[in-house]
Amino acid sequence: MDFDIVIPQLGGFGRYHKRLAVAACLPNLLLAFSFFSDVFLSLTPGHHCRPDPQLLPLALRNLSGAPLLNYSLPLQSGGGGEEGRAPPPAAWSRCRLHRYPLAGGAGQPLPNGTVACTRGWQFEARGGGGLHNNIVSQWNLVCKNFWKIPLERVSYKIGWTVGYLTLGSVTDRLGRRSTFILSLVVSIIQHIGVSVSVNFVMFVVFHMFSGVALAGLFLSLYIARLEMCDPPHRLMITMFAGSFTVGGELLLPGLVELCMDWRILQGVVTAPFILLLLYWCIPALFPESPRWLLATRQIVKCKQILRDIAAGNGVNMDDELYTQCNVLNEMDSMFGEYTQSRLYTLCDMVTTGVIWKNILILAFTTFIGSGIQHCFSQSLIAYSPSFHLNYFVTAGAEGVALLFLYFTVNKFGRRGILLLSTIITGMSSLLLLALVQYLHQGLRLTLSILGLFSAYAVVTLSIFFASEVIPTVVRGAGLGLIMATGCVGKATSPMMDLHNNHGFFLLHVVFASFAVLSVLCIMLLPESKRKSLPESLKDGEKQRRPPLFLSQNKDRAPLLHSKHQRYYNPENYSKLVTATKKMLAQNVPFQSQVPVNESGTEETKESTS
Repeated sequence: MDFDIVIPQLGGFGRYHKRLAVAACLPNLLLAFSFFSDVFLSLTPGHHCRPDPQLLPLALRNLSGAPLLNYSLPLQSGGGGEEGRAPPPAAWSRCRLHRYPLAGGAGQPLPNGTVACTRGWQFEARGGGGLHNNIVSQWNLVCKNFWKIPLERVSYKIGWTVGYLTLGSVTDRLGRRSTFILSLVVSIIQHIGVSVSVNFVMFVVFHMFSGVALAGLFLSLYIARLEMCDPPHRLMITMFAGSFTVGGELLLPGLVELCMDWRILQGVVTAPFILLLLYWCIPALFPESPRWLLATRQIVKCKQILRDIAAGNGVNMDDELYTQCNVLNEMDSMFGEYTQSRLYTLCDMVTTGVIWKNILILAFTTFIGSGIQHCFSQSLIAYSPSFHLNYFVTAGAEGVALLFLYFTVNKFGRRGILLLSTIITGMSSLLLLALVQYLHQGLRLTLSILGLFSAYAVVTLSIFFASEVIPTVVRGAGLGLIMATGCVGKATSPMMDLHNNHGFFLLHVVFASFAVLSVLCIMLLPESKRKSLPESLKDGEKQRRPPLFLSQNKDRAPLLHSKHQRYYNPENYSKLVTATKKMLAQNVPFQSQVPVNESGTEETKESTS
């Protein structure tokens, strides 16, 4: 049973659906705070060794301030200040100290070598993107311990990957609402564990498992939003939720400036998740997806939720005047009173042909779009080392990509815009690779921003496209697999940092080649613009690539191809149906009264009206 046919009988995309859409978009703001806060928690601030007077000759041990730093810290290669002035802090070595002979000779003492830091490090104030103290300065994760930062970032991405893979299948078994509540409770526990971590190992473990729970939250919310919408509103609600994510990313630096300490920041990020427990206490804020209940034949629960939705939209589904066309009676006639529910697993999806092909292609494009973002970000860092400038440019590119998708995807189709975005990503990457030595610095910056914009459009549209071609019964597992490949692509950034960006050029070449290859793969995808979501595996197998050349010999009914056909709007039709039912209910036909004689029997003559 096609749920998109049921929605108009529930009052269309009415006030109840709009309220549910807003309630399902608000948590994206909190998810953005939690996801992007990792950037600030693990940002390495400027630092250098604390001076050790024991390494200085006796004549210099009473120095302090800038003179002490000048004698204690060696300069990096190519670094140095003007003659007679102290060098800038960035010119000092971050991990070494000068060592002097104990008996200083006549004249200015000269060092006879360098040693590793002996008394820890001195970090720049507010060097962690606005934080006075983060995990790097908390546990001295610099110099010989620098490898722990990329390890923490990779483990966090692994947590999100595992969460998408495991909890994606859980959404198909337990439902969207149950997975959301489970992930929310686990997420709160893990966030509290991160806040009270006493060492680096404890932080990594809790942070990784918080990524698992947050992935379940994001995935269940994404699917629930999509499944409550009719075809004309799916893209709008998805882009609206994406704007909350970008808004949270833009607001986070201000929140960091207010908190200043990483534990306070983590506590502020955790507190709003506790408020989301209202979704557990008030099921009307986040009901189970009736589309999923109907697809898995859980009819009793589905009927109850449909009645609530219809009542919220001002439609009475139990009106006896419309028993013949009532969707509840239609469900009874199709499924019967006692219907055995049917749940599906990842194994059922793997056995399919067309569904599996679509998933693999869209997972490939998601992996490319996520991984190649690091290549463009490195070009931004080379242009300007300012952390906040690069951060806001990246967030701005994501916001522009959402606007681009909102105004183009419904007009030109999913496949066409995905193909265009992939071509732009590949061309920007190839131009940066081939002409980096000959391009003006401003043009390189433009290509990097354009590449970030198109790569984010590829990722966002690939996930949205996949949600429209994967059937409802396995949508959680399929989308979880695609989002997991996106996290694997994002993990390439900290892996490059772990190797000090050795092999970065080769990585850029690989992703650029993959982007060119994906152009051919996208041509094998179907088009899902304004089509009903597939419900069963059989419906999903029908999502095939349209023919390149449509036949011109088809019989065409003139009325179906009139000039007014393009103005058809399913939402207006649903409103017309609802208004007509209300009007007919108010104008009850006159019922003739049959006169009754004294004996209580009806007279046989016919009454006239």
